[in-house]
Amino acid sequence: MGMLKPWHIIVLVVVILLLFGARRLPDLARSVGQSLKIFKSEVKDLRDDDATPPASGAAGTGSSTSTGSSTATGGTTAPVQDDPPKA
Repeated sequence: MGMLKPWHIIVLVVVILLLFGARRLPDLARSVGQSLKIFKSEVKDLRDDDATPPASGAAGTGSSTSTGSSTATGGTTAPVQDDPPKA
């Protein structure tokens, strides 16, 4: 199989020109570029969201309404107590 040779690229460009036409290629390239820009920004936002710690509560304890015991490392812990509602 091997690598892409220069004549492969030429044939690919000719096929694309025949399929889409020379007038539509700039618009097609522009829309693909905008889509990639949006995709990259969304991926960056998701990574930033994962990197930030939770705003409230301790990490790894699950929901704040649970009443059972939680074991992070396999040991036993005291039951989780909910904070009283604030007025």
